[in-house]
Amino acid sequence: RYFRWAFILTLVGLALGAWLGWQSTGTLGGTATIFMICAVLAVLEISLSFDNAIVNANKLKTMTPVWQKRFLTWGIVIAVFGMRIVFPLLVVVIAAGIGPIDAIVMAATRPQDYAVIMHEARLPIAAFGGTFLMMVALKFFFDQEKDVHWIGWLERHLSNFAAIKGIEIAFMLVVILAFSYTLADASQTEMNEPVSFVYSAIYGLVTFLLVEVVGGFIDASQQSVRSAASGGLGAFIYLEVLDASFSFDGVIGAFALTQNLFVIAIGLGIGAMYVRSMTIMLVEKGTLAEYRYLEHGAFYAILILSLIMFCQTQIHIPEVLTGLGGAALIGISLWSSILHNKREWN
Repeated sequence: RYFRWAFILTLVGLALGAWLGWQSTGTLGGTATIFMICAVLAVLEISLSFDNAIVNANKLKTMTPVWQKRFLTWGIVIAVFGMRIVFPLLVVVIAAGIGPIDAIVMAATRPQDYAVIMHEARLPIAAFGGTFLMMVALKFFFDQEKDVHWIGWLERHLSNFAAIKGIEIAFMLVVILAFSYTLADASQTEMNEPVSFVYSAIYGLVTFLLVEVVGGFIDASQQSVRSAASGGLGAFIYLEVLDASFSFDGVIGAFALTQNLFVIAIGLGIGAMYVRSMTIMLVEKGTLAEYRYLEHGAFYAILILSLIMFCQTQIHIPEVLTGLGGAALIGISLWSSILHNKREWN
């Protein structure tokens, strides 16, 4: 029952993908190709965002049932139409200096030019998204109240360092500066790229801090005015920005498979629906409480993903490897949780 709407969207989306394939190619082979690309993009999105579902569940369990349902309904609209359609169009509008209508026309009639613009915008997008995701992971590990540790020798030290105020921000700034220096080699890159990287990364850091502040302020105001039962808007905003950061890599990487914006929207939209359904299932079944290290694996996967996004400013790393790496970390954390439960039962 958790995946009912995801199954329905899959059938509708794949049927629409097949129709687009027939309209654009007029051949059964072309139709089958577009159909398969939609399916592969959906699987890619699920593999890249599985850790996103776990982190979302950790935040979602603190929200009221009303806001949980809103996250699954309103949130999926924002995720599919906002990040998979509006965001790529907005990138082209800003990068090419054209209007939104012209961007849509370009996506429909000149997909190769559209893909080139998206590729050129990869560096600032990776810097912004990588910084936001790394701050999400660092906030989890630099926590004095964290008492469950998967990799004990490392996580205990990080938890102790959390006593230093602003340690995660300082760490993030050092990482940004280190990567900007690697981009500063004029023989390999344009001189404006390090500046663009630093500015975009700082915007990602500021966005994370603003979301934290605004989210906390909104929820505190709601609790004082309407009681705690009406809280959840701040957490909703946080989850939507977090989902957007996870989507950056998938949206850009999807252009390696196809240059058709509408095919990308269908494939990634199907995957996003499964991630939403998975999040609700994890919350209602209490999976995170049952498998104590599963959440740790997700945050390690987020940390690795953020580093990969930074590295992709200089080298190309296949999205398949990114997805498999995150899935492997989560799988290992699940296996460790099962072993721990067996020891406890014995």
